[in-house]
Parts: sequence; C-alpha cells; structure tokens
Amino acid sequence: MKEPARKEAEREVSMVHALGEVVRRELREFVVTAGMAALTTLLERERTEACGPRYAHQPERRAHRAGHAPGELVLGGRRVTVRRPRARTLDGHEVTLPSWRWFGAQDPLHERALTQMLVGVSTRRYARSLEPVPEGVKTRGISKSAVSRRFVAATEAQMGQWLGRDLSPLELCVLMLDGVHVEEHVLLVALGIDVDGKKHVLGIREGATENASACTALLADLRERGMHTDRTMLVVLDGSKALAKAVREVFGPRALIQRCQAHKTRNVLDQLPEDVRPSVRETLRQAYSCRDAVRAKKLLINLARRLRDQHPGAAASLDEGLDETLTVMRLGLPRNLERVLSTTNAVENLIGSVRRLGQRVKRWRDGRMILRWTVTAVADAATRFRRILGAREGMTKLVLALRAQAATSNAIESRTKVA
Repeated sequence: MKEPARKEAEREVSMVHALGEVVRRELREFVVTAGMAALTTLLERERTEACGPRYAHQPERRAHRAGHAPGELVLGGRRVTVRRPRARTLDGHEVTLPSWRWFGAQDPLHERALTQMLVGVSTRRYARSLEPVPEGVKTRGISKSAVSRRFVAATEAQMGQWLGRDLSPLELCVLMLDGVHVEEHVLLVALGIDVDGKKHVLGIREGATENASACTALLADLRERGMHTDRTMLVVLDGSKALAKAVREVFGPRALIQRCQAHKTRNVLDQLPEDVRPSVRETLRQAYSCRDAVRAKKLLINLARRLRDQHPGAAASLDEGLDETLTVMRLGLPRNLERVLSTTNAVENLIGSVRRLGQRVKRWRDGRMILRWTVTAVADAATRFRRILGAREGMTKLVLALRAQAATSNAIESRTKVA
C-alpha cells in the first residue's frame, strides 16, 4: 500500500474509534439519565396514588404532598443523589413510597467492594474502576476510607456466616487439615470431602502456633456445628504430631489417619545435604507410587536404616508416623483417588488462594483482620470447587473400606470390654 493510501486508512480507523467512543459515552449517559427519569416518574406515580391527583378536591384524602428532598440510591458501585418526592399523612407522619423502599433496600455496595478487592482493585483505585456517570450527578461513597469500611463490613458478615454454618447435612468421609502462616499467626483450615467427592470448607481457626490445643478447638467447633465424629472417617494431615494428637482426642479410634506424603518427603529432604537428596527423593517416590503397602513399607524401612548412621535426623523424621503415610494405600482405592487422598494438596491449593490475596495487604493490623481476609479468600475459592479426581469410580470403594474399618474397630472394642 502506498504511503498516502496508508495514512488515509489510518485516519479512517482513528475516526471510527473516536466515533465509537463518543457513541459509547453518549449511550451510557443516555441509559443512566433515562433510568433515573423512569425512577422519578415511578415515584411520582406512587405519590399520586397515596395523595390523589394534584389540585383535586378529595374529602377522603389520607396524605398530602410535601415537596421534594435529596435522597441517595446505589448506582454503579457508588451512591448518587436523587430528588425524592415526599408525602405526609394528615397527622404529619412521613409516607414511604414502595419503590423508594425497595430500591433503597437493595444495597449492593458491600458486594461490589468485596468483588473489587478479590479481583485486585485497591481501595485507592476503586473510583477509577467504576463507569463514569453523567456530569451534574452528585456521588459519594467512593473514597478509600468508605470502600475500606464497606469491605470490612462485608467480610465481617461473611465470616460470621461461614464460621457458623450448620454441618449436619454433610455426609463426610474425608477430613483434611493443614495450616497457613501469616506473620506470627497460624490459621488452621479444615476441608471436608463428602461421599460424592465434593469438597466443602468446614472451618478456620486462628492461633499463635499449630499446636494440639488450636486443632482440638477447631475440631470441637466443627463437632458442635454438626460434623459427625461418631463414625469412621479418613483424616489427612500434614506432618504435625500435634494435629494427629488432637484428631485422636476428638475422634478416638474412629479416625483413620493418613500423613501427607508430600510433607513427609519435604521434612526428610530438608535434613539432608544436597548431594544425598536426589537418591533419597527417588526412593521415596518409588515407595509412595507403588500399589503394594507391604513393599512400600519395606522400602521406607530400608531407607531409614541406610540413613540412620550418617543422617540420624532424617531417619528419625522418616520413622515418625511411617505407617500412617501408607494408610490410603492399604484401602485398595483407584490410583487417581489414592494420589489425591495421600496428600493435603487439596488444602494446599486452597491456602494458595489465601496467600495470593494476602500479598496485596501492606500491613496486618491484628488476628481478626487476618481471619477476615482468609475467610474471604477461601469463600471465593470455594465457588470454583470441582469434584476430586477419581471420585466417580473410587468414592464407593472408600465408603465401603471405612465401613469395614468401623466394623473391625467395633469388634476389637467389644472384645476389649468383655475381657
């Protein structure tokens, strides 16, 4: 294309874009203006129904017009000032028009502020993220402090709802527990998996450390909210002995504990020099990927024996809870489901959402603020939950295996009582 023709084409494209922007702006202003005019017409019609036609003589009149007053409604994530028609009863009481009551009660500002924070808009940039309104429309509620107050109010309400939900309708067969560190605080997250393979965030508990007391308090809260602890359940934990102790205190022999294989691998490798780690990692991978629990245990015992003299710390870490890293392998589940239930990766992925959202916080004021943000991130992540891998063909086998384990435990308990 020759240079004059190319420049002419660029000018035409630029003019089309400019025209499109004008049309878009004018259309937006038209829609907003027309909508506000329609609302004014509707309110005026309702005032006429309450007061009767203007200047008409009505002996049975129960209210009279009282001019207009400035009022506020929500529009596009902000409050806008609207002229509100007023009416008063004959004895001086204000008449609330039905449409004003309805529109005034629809307050999506908290939800809008929460959504904006979740997608990464800061409180300082909130106003820039909104669509502009026509000139002459008075607005408020878009300052940094106003948006921050709405976000706090929205997350407080969400936290109260999430941490107080009734859990009794859930038919859970798996419970996963893991913790996330935020500054000096630890937040324990409980994730449940029901008999259909669907995930449910059950609870969150804030504490100073990941100790047995905090975990016991979390489990006790879940029990009070309806989680069934009187039936056998697979409980998947990280490498913490404190969590295992708390689970046994609450569930007793009904807890079938699976230690996270990923945590165990990291704990062992962290205590080894760099040149030794590859061979140890490969042995652990072979043990945890084979389908025979007896052979896997033999591989792990031989590895611990090999490490004991040169690296006693790593050997002790491997020995601790070794049998419990193979619990799921003994149940004979399909490979996909076994891999999912042998680690706390499902909770780790959830915690990743907490970390990503928390990166935008410059200063954590207190533990309650941390808890609010954590609940917000978890609630948002829960909207994207899918069934766990291998659930379709494996959950029935898991339920049957748990029932068989329960029958065995009951038989042992009965013989113990008789003896």
